[in-house]
Amino acid sequence: MCRQYAYIRVSSRDQNEERQRAAMIEYGVPEENIYLDRQSGKDFERGGYKRLVHKLRRGDTLVVKSIDRLGRNYTEILEQWRFLTKKKQAEIVVLDMPLLDTRQSRDLTGIVIADIVLQLLSYVAETERAFIRQRQAEGIAAALARGVRFGRRPKERPENFETLKTAWKNGEISARGAARMLKVDHMTFKRWIEAA
Repeated sequence: MCRQYAYIRVSSRDQNEERQRAAMIEYGVPEENIYLDRQSGKDFERGGYKRLVHKLRRGDTLVVKSIDRLGRNYTEILEQWRFLTKKKQAEIVVLDMPLLDTRQSRDLTGIVIADIVLQLLSYVAETERAFIRQRQAEGIAAALARGVRFGRRPKERPENFETLKTAWKNGEISARGAARMLKVDHMTFKRWIEAA
């Protein structure tokens, strides 16, 4: 018996997958056959996706909302598409792109058109990923130029730091002993000394 499965992916833990889930349920995919990953689409090393692929059998249908939910790496999307349709012999339906429905147009023209559309959309998905990285880098560079600091704020040095630093320099106390008295780890104490 052929079954329907759905794959949902959101890029981060704070993104909501409900729009995709609602589309899959409306399409008729049973809730228990919906697989989800909350991580980047840069590659296919994703737990939910791997479990889904393991379940797929010949004649089963995989439904995704859009091609970029499958992934964002042009070459890997094409490889996965061919793996799923040729080796696994599963069908794929991309809801936002009806041309990418392998259940229809099994003639040569339909296959060629679907292949061209797939390659174009995969290219667009990867290009968008490259633009996102470029915009991030430009945003970070602009923020740094404005003096914005990233990362955790450095710990404030306690008032008795200078006294303990002098005692350490004079060999009266170890770095670990000074750090304990300052209530920090000894690496923090050493960084403070190097920065002073």
